[in-house]
Amino acid sequence: MLSLRRRSVSGLSVATRYTIGSGLVITALAVTLIALLIPVSKFGDRASAAAAGTAAKPGTEDDGAGTMSTAYGPLSAADRDFVRKVRLAGLWELPAGRQAQQRGTRPSVRTAGMHLVEGHTELDRQVLQVGQALGMDLPDKPSAQQQEWLNQLTNAPNAEYERLFIQLLRRAHGKVFALLAQIRAQTRNSMVRSLATSANATVLDHITVLEESGLVDFDSVSDAGPAPASPTPVHHQGAAAPPQMSDRRNEVK
Repeated sequence: MLSLRRRSVSGLSVATRYTIGSGLVITALAVTLIALLIPVSKFGDRASAAAAGTAAKPGTEDDGAGTMSTAYGPLSAADRDFVRKVRLAGLWELPAGRQAQQRGTRPSVRTAGMHLVEGHTELDRQVLQVGQALGMDLPDKPSAQQQEWLNQLTNAPNAEYERLFIQLLRRAHGKVFALLAQIRAQTRNSMVRSLATSANATVLDHITVLEESGLVDFDSVSDAGPAPASPTPVHHQGAAAPPQMSDRRNEVK
């Protein structure tokens, strides 16, 4: 039987044996190529999913740098946006608080101003440390919207100042709660988590003292209510009413 098989194989022509050998080589190459392509395809899918997971959340500004590795854990675009917004908050609320201490006639308004100064002095110290530890460039002046708010307060007549101050600051602080909760729950960076914890306590304190003034118009600060407006002008000769308060949903404070 063995000799018969040897005679059968040896009886094949050279061309036939060449054709069979070529087919086996081609098949082996095809199988190898498929094995190489499957992992590449899966890796591409994982990379796409990872990129989607590091995209900035709605309501945040994406600096396009993606998620970075740091000694304190991954630093996402949403994390960096939050840190910058904490810094921006101090850049306008500190001067607003100092002004309220000087211009406020009600003890509750002066107290609110004191809490703003004390809270943001400490929070600003912390955010600068966080920025340095994470290698972040932080703002050194208020945003255009925040500067507009400061201008409104500076230009407001004394009779309108306190209500405008309370309304602007209470609405701004109310906007931060959702962002704080999201960052605190989702960040994987320990420095950002600590900053969010401190900011949450500070914001809650500020909201409390602002509301204790009795001047908050809750219909205006609610998202469901109308956009906030300046208090009803008290007309004084030569005094212009302050401009309408703008609504900036994405400002931290």
